[in-house]
Amino acid sequence: MGRGVRQVQTEDGEKARAEESRRKGTVKREQVAAVMALAQASGLTAGKDSRISGRVSSELIERAKARTGLESDTELVEFALANLAVEDNFAQVFRELRGTVDPELDLEF
Repeated sequence: MGRGVRQVQTEDGEKARAEESRRKGTVKREQVAAVMALAQASGLTAGKDSRISGRVSSELIERAKARTGLESDTELVEFALANLAVEDNFAQVFRELRGTVDPELDLEF
């Protein structure tokens, strides 16, 4: 198998995985916008005075871009960091509330 054929198969595989990620569950644009708006309101995006660099799997980047709809690496890293920085601790609060609903409450099902 020639090198060109292998490269085409790899590109086709990446496209297929990206499409699968899109179908399985994506982060809606509204979610990305909400996280970024919260980060902005918190003053976390006011100044672009820092730079970050690192090596990561290209497959990880492509899947994350496919799930978020973001196209640039910068947008993706900014969203990922903002998502962590503005974490709402839902899981922790949910666990703390376990058992606090009145068992006699009629939930109509």
